[in-house]
Amino acid sequence: MDVVVDPSDKEVEDCDTIRGRNNIEVVLEPTGSKGRYILKADDPEIQAILKQALDSKDRKPRARFRDHVFTRQLSTFDRQNPAKSERSFFGFFTLFWVCMAWLLTQAGLKNWRDYGNILGPNQIMELMFRRDVLVLGITDGAMFASTAVSYLIQLLVYKNYINWSRSGWIVQNLWQSAYIGSVIGWAYYREWPWTHSIFAVLHGLVFLMKQHSYAFYNGYLSGIYRRRALLQRKLSELQNTEPIPSSPNGAESESSSVQLREASQLEPRLTSKTSTNLTDEHSPVAHIASSINNGVAITQFQKSHFESTIQTSIDDLTAELTGKSPTHTTTYPHNLTLGNFLQFTCFPTLVYELTYPRSDSRNWLYILEKLLAVFGILILMNVISQNYIYPLVARTITMKSQNTPMEVRWREFPWIMSDMLFPLLIEQLLTWYLIWECILNVLAELTRFADRGFYGDWWNSVTWDQYARDWNRPVHHFLLRHVYHLSISALRLSKRSATFVTFLLSALVHEMCMAILFGKVRGYLLGLQLMQMPLVMLSRSRLFKGRDVLGNVMFWVGLFLGPSFLMSLYLII
Repeated sequence: MDVVVDPSDKEVEDCDTIRGRNNIEVVLEPTGSKGRYILKADDPEIQAILKQALDSKDRKPRARFRDHVFTRQLSTFDRQNPAKSERSFFGFFTLFWVCMAWLLTQAGLKNWRDYGNILGPNQIMELMFRRDVLVLGITDGAMFASTAVSYLIQLLVYKNYINWSRSGWIVQNLWQSAYIGSVIGWAYYREWPWTHSIFAVLHGLVFLMKQHSYAFYNGYLSGIYRRRALLQRKLSELQNTEPIPSSPNGAESESSSVQLREASQLEPRLTSKTSTNLTDEHSPVAHIASSINNGVAITQFQKSHFESTIQTSIDDLTAELTGKSPTHTTTYPHNLTLGNFLQFTCFPTLVYELTYPRSDSRNWLYILEKLLAVFGILILMNVISQNYIYPLVARTITMKSQNTPMEVRWREFPWIMSDMLFPLLIEQLLTWYLIWECILNVLAELTRFADRGFYGDWWNSVTWDQYARDWNRPVHHFLLRHVYHLSISALRLSKRSATFVTFLLSALVHEMCMAILFGKVRGYLLGLQLMQMPLVMLSRSRLFKGRDVLGNVMFWVGLFLGPSFLMSLYLII
């Protein structure tokens, strides 16, 4: 067997003990490259060990949780982004806000003429601030404080009061169900207007996803921590074992030779990094642990090889516990502090990691600018809703209160939908900009969170799956790690089935929000969201392949008609 080796490789250093076996010929031939040689050995056991070492070197360890790489970046529309002014369509962004300013001015002048004030009748503002504003604030504070239950559960897991893989994840899921159920139940009990209810439920869902990511990632790390401790004990036992002397001719006891051969030639398998039951495990490490427990006699050569194998596994687990942490203070279990948990809860991300990229300082003028933008957009959204959407909603409510026949209401459907097209499209764009450009950037600047890739250029989407990935990156990253990849690794689903589960969960949550908004369950949004899957398949067909303009047109037509169509359905029926 010929193997090209580099003396600096750890695997080659582990083979130094071969020299103790004088009857085996090991030849190092120069390759012509400095520091690299061809190692020749005819012994089957040596060949097996070298093959395993080379295979393990090339094989990348697979983690149950998909790593999300956080990087320092700015959002696309942020004025601090140097690439913003270099884009060809930068002027259209400016034009949009000029148009919005004129729309606001026009509405104010019209209200002044008709009602004697720039706000007009202002029923929406009256609805929002009529009652329970203070109760809503207290509720939000209680929702934030109660997320600490997930932190306490992880402390119990670390202290070994709860085993995460057995009962810990069940306890966590029960708590999460009780948490979001309480939020929804409280909103219904208080009989809040839709503005209060939807704010409380959406914020509750954000806290729910943060708790889930924190708990399940740290629960996963707790299993790795326990496995590493077990392997460290096995390594200590092995180091305290006295090896048997090798015979002069290299012959060894039958049992020790068999143990070495089995441990070396055992085909490496994907073993759970959180397993602490080595008895039922089929891996080199489990085989070595069995040899230690059974008191099998081993030579110095075998002992060194076993120690190297266990130490390699320990190093892999340590790397998982450390992540990208520059210091030990954020490695598991040192990250299990209340400060770390509260910091993550305030970060504008839904995916928990041991460490994140941070900016060096806060720009308070930038924070003020974004806060002013938040209030300005809220005023603009209120004006559009009051002048263009509220009259249509009031009209449908009047028809229902007067018991207008369904046939008559259906005749009004296309006109209501047509009148809502532009107002709802603008409201949708403003809502997206308000949250993903303004509010999240304020949170990022306050917490010095440097990864501000909250969205991609979704407006250029040519398929619906591209839009789903880019318009809301924080939720996309959460679903990718905790739903899609977990469905594949834990539930053994295929990629297509995992995609369907992810779309279904997202659709169910959106439908729940519509039920809270309108006070009834109809399933219209659920059905339309699930239709995105066949639309995605259609967009990948020959009809749309290479036709990005056609794909983008279809995307914008759907985004233009969809909200108005759904809103009209919920209002009319």
